[in-house]
Amino acid sequence: MGISIVSLRNTIGIPSAILFLMLSSQLLRAAEDFAVVDVQSALRNGEALESEKDWSGAIKVYESALEQFSNDETLKLRLRYAKLNFSIERRYLDDSFQTTLKPMSQEAALSLYDDVLTNVQSYFVSSISVSTLVSHGTESLWLALGHQRFIDENLFGASPERIEKLRRKLYDLYWNNKVKPVNHRFDAQSVVREVCKLCDNEIGLSSGPVIMEYCFGAFNCLDDYSSILTPGRRKDLYGNIKGEFVGIGIVMESESGKGMALKQVLPESPAAEQGLKRGDMITAVDGTDCRNLTTQETADLLTGKAGSSVQLTINRDGFRTFQVTCQRRQVQIKSVAVAKIIDSQNGIAYIQMTGFQQNTVREMDEALQKLHQQGMRALIWDVRENPGGLLTAAIEVLDRFIDEGVIVSTKGRVSDQNATYRARQNGTWGIPIVLLIDENSASASEIVAGAIKDHRRGTVVGRKSYGKWSVQTIFDARFGTSIRLTTARFYSPNGSTWGSIGLEPDVVVDHGSFERPIGDVDVYADPDIQAAMKILTQPEFTQR
Repeated sequence: MGISIVSLRNTIGIPSAILFLMLSSQLLRAAEDFAVVDVQSALRNGEALESEKDWSGAIKVYESALEQFSNDETLKLRLRYAKLNFSIERRYLDDSFQTTLKPMSQEAALSLYDDVLTNVQSYFVSSISVSTLVSHGTESLWLALGHQRFIDENLFGASPERIEKLRRKLYDLYWNNKVKPVNHRFDAQSVVREVCKLCDNEIGLSSGPVIMEYCFGAFNCLDDYSSILTPGRRKDLYGNIKGEFVGIGIVMESESGKGMALKQVLPESPAAEQGLKRGDMITAVDGTDCRNLTTQETADLLTGKAGSSVQLTINRDGFRTFQVTCQRRQVQIKSVAVAKIIDSQNGIAYIQMTGFQQNTVREMDEALQKLHQQGMRALIWDVRENPGGLLTAAIEVLDRFIDEGVIVSTKGRVSDQNATYRARQNGTWGIPIVLLIDENSASASEIVAGAIKDHRRGTVVGRKSYGKWSVQTIFDARFGTSIRLTTARFYSPNGSTWGSIGLEPDVVVDHGSFERPIGDVDVYADPDIQAAMKILTQPEFTQR
């Protein structure tokens, strides 16, 4: 069995090791939603973005609209269409896909496809038929044949008429496995071989790109958190788990026509050392204008070997433009970004945790010991914007605060995914706790919130959590790839699960327009911290 993660950060594939945290992807709720008046307006806005091939923008529009109109089937269909096209775009921007997977021979690619079918059928949390997996592969190929980037990469010189003729044949012959039933993996292999032959005969399309659409397309019938990881994305994921990567230490998001908005600048990173700040806009990388590039395309420009340099053109506050040169290097990610006493009179400490990695437990232990020596008598534990990470890290950190009973349980389709994790009494901290959560506290962060809430171990403050209550397991596959599958769902100590719902805090706080800094704390401007301090300065805590 592979490694188990409960994380949102890795769910769509990190575009570059440079961008260690989430890139405000479609799986994370945007800090600023699109204004939606009605369904028709949302559809018009989304389809306008689709026509510009701005798939991530369209996704945001549809997701924002579905927050208000959750039962609208047309919005759901458009969202799915945008996500599938976004996936095609993303893999063709992935160097490791281009160099390792796309050029594969038919037999090599089919062996990887067999890995996909075997693992999904064996371990995915719900039973999925081979027929369904093949059908979604056919759909993915059909969509790819209409996707300009796929055409540019694989079908140079092919006439639009011949491509459209092939798409019609795919639909007429293979849509939902019309030619013959698909009951076993051998049937799947047979169908894909036939499709490869058809594509070669009709437009000279080689087998590698065809079979890759079946490999990646199979995951379109699973959940948003399951995927095949290219060699590059696999490397990124393990870098995330270890808390290290080569880069300049930024998190950015494309704003069409403006550039790359810096959402986070990691502490002690090359970018931080050059004075870059949250809110700065990258408009060019080594002289290449990136104002109309995607996040992925800009990430590719930023990627390079340790020791190499990259020059950035920065626009600050909309009027000041300047250049900085950053040297790429190994950047260590601290999952405990801040640990400090914020109220010495009442002994209130604050810990900001940005993820659950291999080094998280050690960092937490060191932070608690340091704060204890400084007079800590109560703790504000901040997991806002924390997308999750390792299941084991969440359990071990919780064990520092819960002395007995269940911490979390998991249940899957395979027996070895069923487990109950309990607290051990040794080394437990008994101090009062306020846990801060928000709409982007996901997965491992929600395990923490569920345990704190069910055990009445502290007060949960903020806004409803993301609602990702599932466990992903990473299985190594051929050719440097991995397969990430949802293999279990997790449950709080009381047996509750809030998948797609989110956990409600004990105290709801209106956050307004405040944006929490990563690696710092603004005690007086942060409404969540103010609410937490109000709780912890009540007599039952201060008179202990």
